Amino acid sequence: MAKKFNRIMLLTLALSPLGVSAAHWGYEGQEAPERWGDLDAAWQTCHQGRNQSPINITHTQPAHLRPLQARYSSGPDSLLNNGHTIQANFSENNNKNTLSLDGETFVLKQFHFHAPSENTIHGKHYPMEMHLVNQDADGEIAVVAVMFEVGNTNPELEKLWHVMPPEADKSSAIETTINLNALLPKQKTYWRFSGSLTTPPCTEGVRWMVLKHPLTLSRTQLELFTKTMRHANNRPVQKLHGRVVIE
Repeated sequence: MAKKFNRIMLLTLALSPLGVSAAHWGYEGQEAPERWGDLDAAWQTCHQGRNQSPINITHTQPAHLRPLQARYSSGPDSLLNNGHTIQANFSENNNKNTLSLDGETFVLKQFHFHAPSENTIHGKHYPMEMHLVNQDADGEIAVVAVMFEVGNTNPELEKLWHVMPPEADKSSAIETTINLNALLPKQKTYWRFSGSLTTPPCTEGVRWMVLKHPLTLSRTQLELFTKTMRHANNRPVQKLHGRVVIE
């Protein structure tokens, strides 16, 4: 029981918008991804884990994957710049956005963005990647990843970017309705693999679904994100260590 409680607490802290660890981490210099395991004893999995994310998706195995069953009907309440990403958050009692997976129900807790993409497809980075982080009652995590390529302006992103906090550790209220289904491609085929959180503490046991069909965002929208972040915020791809990607 204690082990289960500790796992739930660990994943809850990992999902916390502002973070609670005394150690600092980042994407450059002495706080770069290759040093995360040295910055805090609780982050050893970042170095020692054998099922780390992100990955480069190349060889896959066919499987009978069920269609993605995401029922996202309620938009986020606030948009946070935490210095590492731009993250959309939901109120604690918002249980309307669910994901059905492996006979379990997950609730969407937050979604955030990385530029360039963290996962790669045959070595290719997309300009941006969105992670929708879902959690079940036992603290298990399932991430739905959506790629973005430069093209037409994305109307739903525009609503979010309109209130994007320009400074770290700042949050803005979202007063317009965000259509979460418009932030998912119409065709929801995906690759699936077992991985980890892509930020400290790099906890493993995360179920990953990377959608195959990208959305678009404009060059201006991409530049606003990258200028706000002031640095790339993608962890490099990790070794598979024998893992299999299924589709």
